[in-house]
Amino acid sequence: MRRGALRRAGAGFSALAVVSVLAGCTVGPDYVPAAAPVAKNFKELKGWKVATPSDALKRGDWWAFYRDHNLDFLIKQVEISNQNVAAQAAAYEQARAMIREAQAALFPVLNGTYNATRSYNGPGAGAAGALATGARLGQYSSTFVPGLSATWDLDVWGKVRRQIESNAAAAQASKADLDNAKLSAQAMLATAYFNLRAADSLHDLLERTVVQYKKTLDIVQNQFKAGYSVTAGDVATAEAQVFVTQAQALNVAAQRAQYEHAIAMLIGRPPAELTIAPHLLTGSIPRIPVTMPSALLERRPDIAAAERTMQEENALIGVAVAAYFPDISLSGLFQWTGTHPLPFNVANEVWSLGAAGTQVLFNGGLTSAQVDAARAAYWQAVATYRQTVLAALQGVEDQLVAIRLLTQALVVQQKAVKDAQTAVDVYLNQFQAGTVAFTTVVTAEITLLADQEAELTIRQDLFLDSVTLIEKLGGGWDTTLLPTQKELEKDISLLPQLPPNGAGLRLEPPAPSSNH
Repeated sequence: MRRGALRRAGAGFSALAVVSVLAGCTVGPDYVPAAAPVAKNFKELKGWKVATPSDALKRGDWWAFYRDHNLDFLIKQVEISNQNVAAQAAAYEQARAMIREAQAALFPVLNGTYNATRSYNGPGAGAAGALATGARLGQYSSTFVPGLSATWDLDVWGKVRRQIESNAAAAQASKADLDNAKLSAQAMLATAYFNLRAADSLHDLLERTVVQYKKTLDIVQNQFKAGYSVTAGDVATAEAQVFVTQAQALNVAAQRAQYEHAIAMLIGRPPAELTIAPHLLTGSIPRIPVTMPSALLERRPDIAAAERTMQEENALIGVAVAAYFPDISLSGLFQWTGTHPLPFNVANEVWSLGAAGTQVLFNGGLTSAQVDAARAAYWQAVATYRQTVLAALQGVEDQLVAIRLLTQALVVQQKAVKDAQTAVDVYLNQFQAGTVAFTTVVTAEITLLADQEAELTIRQDLFLDSVTLIEKLGGGWDTTLLPTQKELEKDISLLPQLPPNGAGLRLEPPAPSSNH
């Protein structure tokens, strides 16, 4: 065939492919987000002042509200070194690669071949009478066949495009899962950090109480030696108070060490490489910006992931429906055949073009079952999404009511501590004057310590609930942090370039904040 004829054949092949693709449709339902069960406001928001976030705070750095340099230093290591976050980051990279896998099906597959054959025909294998003509030796021949072949499955019904849509939505869900893993690890670290600070405060309280109990013991021993109405049992009771409180302080120190170990694990470091200086848990929790329920849907990465999963499953319905329609493919072959290793000339050209259609006529209801399964998976994703929204709303309501009531309880408990301290002072003076028994002093001191511990527990719970509330509100996260489908399909590098594990990591925290 002449080159002009070949060019016309190639043009016809291309025109046929373009017309087939342009005439194609995308089967299956287009995605429309399902409605979420959202109220107009929070039930427990009454009396809670909605604060305005500071513009100086970086988006996502929710821990900056606490203004604690130690906490800021530690939480920033989560994104760099936490292994759960690293695993989820790898899962996101895998999801992005699957988009490229699906996109590859839109293009033809081109294969190159080169066949070389060396053959020998013996003297008796020729035409009759070859020996009579004097032929003594056989003949050798070589054949070289370089060529190109191509196949192209046309996406007439949009099966591949639906798969790309599904994979892109899955990658968006994976990115939201990555952000949720970061938020969860950050909240766990903040919780461990405030538990550690509460342990520091409790240990300090017990140490101060031991000092006070030793003073009381001195008073009891002096009165016993002086012959006042103090028994050996009173001395033993005073000594027991000192020893029990010292034992409690040692137990708290062990708990404090475990919190420090947990923080080291969360930042991906061995416990031996992290030491946090003791510091008291003081001050009050920050004013946390509380969003309305509708805005909450934009601020929770787990809700975003559930919504993206809905689109993923919706697109897979189209993939399943496409199986009802025939698969249409084009194929082409272009070769040269000759006795020279490079037989590239017009006389040796061999080419062919073809089209094929394959339609499943009967498969025992397999296709309809696959479509039904895809639809069921979509409705399962819808239910999961709605349940995620409801759980988010419940979580915020729980923390709002807890913070509101704990704030009131702290004020009341502080009054109880003040009264208990007054009772101890009065009874101790009366005991020295001989007007009350030592058991009255012991009872008052036990009550004071219990009230002081209860006050510290309430303060600790307030900080922990504030962390949980921020986590339930999605931190400073919002849906604009998700990559768009176009960005994912263009394969733009969206993962942050993190330094290697431990690179540039300061293990000695900075000076404590003045607030904690």
